[in-house]
Amino acid sequence: MDLKTAFFYAFSTILLFAAFRVITARNPVHAALFLVLSFFQAAMLWMLLKAEFLAITLVLVYVGAVMVLFLFVVMMMDIGAEVLRQGFWKHFPLAVVLGVLIALEMSAVLMGGFRISEEPKTVSALGLGAGEYSNTRELGKLLYTEYVYPLEIAAAILLVAMIAAIALTLRRRKDSKFVSPSDQVRVRPHQRLTVLSMKATQPAPAPETVPNSAETKP
Repeated sequence: MDLKTAFFYAFSTILLFAAFRVITARNPVHAALFLVLSFFQAAMLWMLLKAEFLAITLVLVYVGAVMVLFLFVVMMMDIGAEVLRQGFWKHFPLAVVLGVLIALEMSAVLMGGFRISEEPKTVSALGLGAGEYSNTRELGKLLYTEYVYPLEIAAAILLVAMIAAIALTLRRRKDSKFVSPSDQVRVRPHQRLTVLSMKATQPAPAPETVPNSAETKP
């Protein structure tokens, strides 16, 4: 067994354990952290397959953004384990059916075997040799040539979804102070500073008379 195969079995074992703990952990925060661990192990498997772009995308997008959002929502809502266990047996038959279906599909894929193909070798225009191949560069070329229109459509959909989420969750509080940025831009210098005319010297105010404690007694 070479070193690459040993790393594959090690990452796969940790990945299966973390995925199992995601669905069996009673604490939702622990389940989210195990999901982060499973994402990291999947990224390591992508690295072994020389898919560096997919590995770093998995870490940046899911671990760096999605899971941080999940943890923030879970910790902010403070969901108890009792609430999560409510309705477990109600949805258990559907979960069993879906689990069996996924297991059958994975068994069909594994029993069919994998076709082992050689690593593609191309001569790049940047002067790389025939043995040097960058799948990230080739993926970028394919993404921005043949699939540029689906990419732009997906970007527009994500932009609309982001703006819609901000618009739906935006609530203006009446008890908070708000200054319009457009009003700040249109303000003039004489409106920012007000000059008051005051005398150079003013008489001191008269001292306040404090009643004697003896006089205030009944």
